[in-house]
Amino acid sequence: MVGPDSPEASTSIITIQKVKLKDLHLTCEFTEQRTDDAPLRAFALTCAEQVHPDLLHAFSRLVPHLCLLTEQLTETADYWPDDSEELPALFVSFTVTGFSIARHQGGATLIGQRVLTGGRVLNLTTPYQSFDDELATYPYAGLLETTLAAALAEVEAALRGKCTDYRQLDLFGLSAPIGPAQ
Repeated sequence: MVGPDSPEASTSIITIQKVKLKDLHLTCEFTEQRTDDAPLRAFALTCAEQVHPDLLHAFSRLVPHLCLLTEQLTETADYWPDDSEELPALFVSFTVTGFSIARHQGGATLIGQRVLTGGRVLNLTTPYQSFDDELATYPYAGLLETTLAAALAEVEAALRGKCTDYRQLDLFGLSAPIGPAQ
């Protein structure tokens, strides 16, 4: 079902639970159903292809949330970038490397890193953030939910075959098979 060559790939129902990016490769835990009434099938998958730049962009949009939820930065007047622009310089040392989605997509936990001035890496994990909590202390829960929905759409697209275009070049630029010399 999952993958670009599957004729049923567009009709299966995918529910993503955990996502991780490492070295431009996606690792994902998810369930899939062929139809609404079919039994769930659970998968853990690491993609061999490098992720598409759209997925990296979607992950970058989560960085401001990571910084606020882990109290690494404070919000300023120009804190939130437009969707089309690059992240401001204050976010350059931060990356989101993954996230976990709660059952029924009611909340999430972000996972990321901050590169410290000495080059060492500080791993960051946000507290669980509910999207529907009436007593939510995070004022941007709705924006986080929308941003995560865009990232989930890109992850699902990656599971269905959207990745960086990759072509292996012929060995030494030869197109003919290498065989014994005549």
